[in-house]
Amino acid sequence: MVSPMFRLETEVDKARCDLLRRRLREANTAASPVLRALRGTPGEREVPLHLWVLDDSGELVAGLVGHTWTSWLHVTYLWVHERHRGAGLGSQLLAEAERRARERGCTAVRLETWDFQAPGFYKKQGYDVVCVIPDYPPGITEYTLTKRLS
Repeated sequence: MVSPMFRLETEVDKARCDLLRRRLREANTAASPVLRALRGTPGEREVPLHLWVLDDSGELVAGLVGHTWTSWLHVTYLWVHERHRGAGLGSQLLAEAERRARERGCTAVRLETWDFQAPGFYKKQGYDVVCVIPDYPPGITEYTLTKRLS
């Protein structure tokens, strides 16, 4: 546990969280020539990438939320309404996100999915499984997949 000369606190504290993030960033920058070279360049910032598919009435039927950072696209969410699954919307959204990421200079994509979601779908789109975490959460397997963009 923590030494008697220190005090451990557990409350949520945004100011301390921001301070911790800054200190970790400083330590990482000092330790990594790659991260040091990124500082102050456009590639340093995460840039949102959001795509929405709406029906005639303006209802959301599919969407992709992610961001680009350095030379990577990170897909955070990809969802297609169950009524429209199997019609190619997910493939089209992913292809469009990859196209836009290439325009931003990205050379690769990463994403996470659970075993009951879409690992097979992503494999069909050319993604490779690079990490498998069983029981995350208990009873479910999480996959991390990546794809190199040509």
